[in-house]
Amino acid sequence: MINSKSYLIETTILIAIAATSFTNFLLFHTIAELFSIIIAFTIFIVAWNTRFFAANNYLLFLGIMYLFVAILDLTHTLAYKGMNIFHGYGANLPTQLWIGARYLESISLGLAPVFLTRHLSTQVIFAVYSICCGVILASLFVWPIFPDCFIEGSGLTPFKKISEYIISLILCGAAIFLNLKRDNLDRLIFNMLLTSIFLTIISELAFTFYLSGYSISNIVGHLFKIISFYLIYRAVIVVTLILHISVLS
Repeated sequence: MINSKSYLIETTILIAIAATSFTNFLLFHTIAELFSIIIAFTIFIVAWNTRFFAANNYLLFLGIMYLFVAILDLTHTLAYKGMNIFHGYGANLPTQLWIGARYLESISLGLAPVFLTRHLSTQVIFAVYSICCGVILASLFVWPIFPDCFIEGSGLTPFKKISEYIISLILCGAAIFLNLKRDNLDRLIFNMLLTSIFLTIISELAFTFYLSGYSISNIVGHLFKIISFYLIYRAVIVVTLILHISVLS
């Protein structure tokens, strides 16, 4: 489904994004996050507008989930150290937002295979994710009860590091659960989804040992995140558009 020309373009874009980190890390972070956010919004738009002829509700669930993950990631991007948008928070806030978004994403990926064989109520899912997203944001901006994730001068907190390992374990569980449901998915789609999950695990592990928001492990983590999001996007496009059109033709 991905020809050599498309692969070359995608690789060139990724290299160009990575190259910006050597001149201006804040620019790199902003571009990398916005790229992932745009992909996440696109996943939602495609999944939502093709929901009526989808074979199951799995990708629709992913689409709705990534809409809310994108909202948290956008807030994380705006809160990043150096953006000077949220005053008085420092580097702790964007790290907390990152952890909140990754918990939401990983748990959702673990639950998603359920909707390969079960009906999904969009109203209920939207309500649940609105509440979850609202609680995460409120725990940071209204009631500051979200555990610290980064302390200036000492780096990542134990909560942040442990959370990354917990998120990675949840993603491993998500991969196992998806494998159990593989008969309900096209083989190509299954491979892309499984690869996306494993790349997300690598991304999370890369974020367990950096000492500042501008380190090499941070760069690696963001690059793997972009690729993992893109694979989900490819899966949605292939399932809802390419395969469906080929069936109609």
